[in-house]
Amino acid sequence: MAFHYPSSMLPSKIAILALFLLLIFLYFLSTFLRPNNQTKHPQKRPPGPLGLPIIGHFHLLGKLPHRSLYSLSKKYGPMMSLRLGQIPTIVVSSPELTKLFLKTLDPKFANRPKVQVTDLIFYGSKGMAFGEYSPYWCDMRKLCNQHVLGAPKIALFGPLRKQELALMVKSLQKDAKLGEVVNVGEKVHGLMKEIVYKMIFGRSNDDEFDLEGLVSQALNLVGEFNLADYVPWLGAFDLQGITRRAKEIGEALDKALEKIVREHEEEASNAQKEGHHRDFIDILLSLMNQPLEDGQEHGMERENIKAIALDVILGSYDTAIVAIEWAFTELLRNPRVMKKLQHELETIVGMDKMVEEADIPKLNYLHMVVKETLRLRTVGPFIIRETLEDVTVNGYYIKKKTRILVNLWAMGQNPTLWSDNVEEFYPERFLNNDVNISGNDFQLTPFGSGRRKCPGMLIGLTTVNLVLAQLVHCFNWELPHGMTPCDVDLSETFGLTISRSKPLLAVPTCRVLV
Repeated sequence: MAFHYPSSMLPSKIAILALFLLLIFLYFLSTFLRPNNQTKHPQKRPPGPLGLPIIGHFHLLGKLPHRSLYSLSKKYGPMMSLRLGQIPTIVVSSPELTKLFLKTLDPKFANRPKVQVTDLIFYGSKGMAFGEYSPYWCDMRKLCNQHVLGAPKIALFGPLRKQELALMVKSLQKDAKLGEVVNVGEKVHGLMKEIVYKMIFGRSNDDEFDLEGLVSQALNLVGEFNLADYVPWLGAFDLQGITRRAKEIGEALDKALEKIVREHEEEASNAQKEGHHRDFIDILLSLMNQPLEDGQEHGMERENIKAIALDVILGSYDTAIVAIEWAFTELLRNPRVMKKLQHELETIVGMDKMVEEADIPKLNYLHMVVKETLRLRTVGPFIIRETLEDVTVNGYYIKKKTRILVNLWAMGQNPTLWSDNVEEFYPERFLNNDVNISGNDFQLTPFGSGRRKCPGMLIGLTTVNLVLAQLVHCFNWELPHGMTPCDVDLSETFGLTISRSKPLLAVPTCRVLV
């Protein structure tokens, strides 16, 4: 889940403005009349800039909060105190502190902040991504790790990935013969839609409902700044109309998901008799009627199935598209790296076939390229946690319900960690520095660590590695006529992910004919 920030002004209607001013007055009045216990028992907080009434430090974030917070951390240190609206927030920007918060003190920081939109669209705490930490959440997480997102189940959908990749390669071969300029992001988006939706639902869309459109609307709304998440007492007024929109999207999406689940239930008995599960919904339905395991208090329920399906889309769809597009951006900007990766593919895979998933573990330079992409072009800039209790860290008091933002992007840009060429795309930095990105090396933790580590890490890495390798192996790529590597645009758009602001265009020529 990405960090939210204000991207636009609130509606400017006079009535709303008058109401807002009245609420500000009531806020100050309640603050003035409220007993100030902190002055009686002062506690040391991490350093940070002065905030403003009501908005706190929102005015310091700008359009690219990951960059703004990194700049602030250079002044106030790797453990910085902010206030976002009424929400006390700690920003963490060093591997040592990241390890402390996500591993050493993980039980105290295992919660996720409650977000209004996710309660209305993503079934509240029924899934994994947004659920509050509890025995219920732990049981759901265990079920998913064992039966849905483990290596055997990911391998089960290998033929689907192979089939959809082959179709994309054929489409690109047609473009290559015509000398077409290709929108790389569009091609990858189309591929990922087919893979992810067929893997989860057994289909890429629905005849009755615009499934992809509904999910896209839901993800966009989650990424939209909601004032009520930061000034909770304004939630009842729905000043931005977000609550109304979330209810509408949530109801429509639930109808679509319910239809899909119901159809799967009707087919489930035959599928189970044959020992065959077509997709994730089949697998989740098979868990619904299983007896509880030892130590398990909660079983799979109907709403869990729908919530977890949305979680998997959130964790494996947009993030993979953005990661592949940034990796390809850097390969186009760095022809030396592209040629070196192609040479590895020639040597390991050969020039007479496409890349197979079995080839991926042997492609060491490919793994370096992906790691370097995740370092330099961090897809998800923040890991977000919330304290479950009052705690003291390094002598600083952090009260319950404080929000923790681990700035992954900042650590990827730190020259102390990565040497002076930190802004250069240089995969060889991992040649003698085998950083493990699965959550054990805290200078590069794109999937998080501890109890809330991203459960979709395996499926995400499998897809990113395979798609990137296939694009580079099957085609040579050039920039459109008149462009040089220095002309490739690197501007960012902040949302659920840090994506490219402009389309990535390139011209393919066939390299491996299959």
